[in-house]
Amino acid sequence: MRTYIVYDLEFTVLRKQQYAADIIEIGAVKLTDGEQGPIELDRFQTYVKPERNKVITTHTTEFTGITQEQVDAAPTFPDAIALFRQWIGDTTYYLCSWGPDDKQHFVRQCRDMKIELNWLCNMNDLQLYYTKLQGNNASKRIGLARALETAGFTFDGAQHRALDDAANTARLFIRMFDQITLEHNNAADDPLYETKLVYSSNDDDDDDDGHNPFSHLASLFGKPQ
Repeated sequence: MRTYIVYDLEFTVLRKQQYAADIIEIGAVKLTDGEQGPIELDRFQTYVKPERNKVITTHTTEFTGITQEQVDAAPTFPDAIALFRQWIGDTTYYLCSWGPDDKQHFVRQCRDMKIELNWLCNMNDLQLYYTKLQGNNASKRIGLARALETAGFTFDGAQHRALDDAANTARLFIRMFDQITLEHNNAADDPLYETKLVYSSNDDDDDDDGHNPFSHLASLFGKPQ
């Protein structure tokens, strides 16, 4: 039996991008094959204690809603990964996210903390699949809010919270499942990733009103921290 893990990560929001962002929340939905397509089995959520910047910025809390108290009480990244892997289980699984950033940050932080990468396998970019199904090329990706709208869904929950984003992405995954072919891969075999900005100001990932989904985040940087 195959397992599909649709996951999302939230990160610290940093004004100075020479510092690497920490993963501070992991949310995921577990699905498996049903008679008429994937069906949901379970959900996972944990906050993660930041390692590099232990005091999270006010920008982080404003953007994600995640507080200092929540991350202070959370497991460390290695412990959070151990919990996540235990929850995933031992069956063949696919790790699916909306866009490439989450994969890159998982790989980077695992490498930085000397956590083996073999468990990061069969990683698939659902945003890229959905964008191509809508007739767009990879340079004009569709944001999650707009994708939900074009699929006839409304966003359920709070945006930029890991479990809510994962759950909404899972709805799109179920919708397009019979139109895509999932890749087999392993991060341990991939070349080293360069650190990239999590929240970019380019226009490739527009939201449903034609603007960058992180425009609110950009406006925060005009405020005093």
